[in-house]
Amino acid sequence: MALKLNLDKLDLQIIQHMMDDAQVSYADLGKKLFVSGGTIHVRIKKLQEAGVVKGTKLDADLKKLGYDVIAFIGIYLEKSSMYDSVAKELQKVPEIVRLSYTTGNYSMFAEVVCRDIMQLRSVLHDQLQKIKGIERTETLISLEESFNRNVKVI
Repeated sequence: MALKLNLDKLDLQIIQHMMDDAQVSYADLGKKLFVSGGTIHVRIKKLQEAGVVKGTKLDADLKKLGYDVIAFIGIYLEKSSMYDSVAKELQKVPEIVRLSYTTGNYSMFAEVVCRDIMQLRSVLHDQLQKIKGIERTETLISLEESFNRNVKVI
């Protein structure tokens, strides 16, 4: 059962503003929300301790850094009971940036970022296909990402 969090409107506003711009200073955010920068600091700390806020990330343009291939890999498991052990092995593959346990045709769905097709081939052939419990995979290559956004929490 999920832990019930007591988040109020201010907590949600802080989360939304920080998701939109994580570089905003606590003082500036406090001014926008009509509270002190200290209040923002205390609230962020509380949200971090509760596991709601899990850090901040830099949103880099991967293509400009030389990562030209984004692919989605549907993973079929020999048995669904092998999920935990397979997920643990997949976590060791640095090109996998997101992994989900899913319903539908695939047991798992992974997002992979690679420099080129040869690196993707290596991930598939040299790494994924050698993991015990993976029956087979199906790869979909992204031609273009139209948008990527956070959910609105307020």
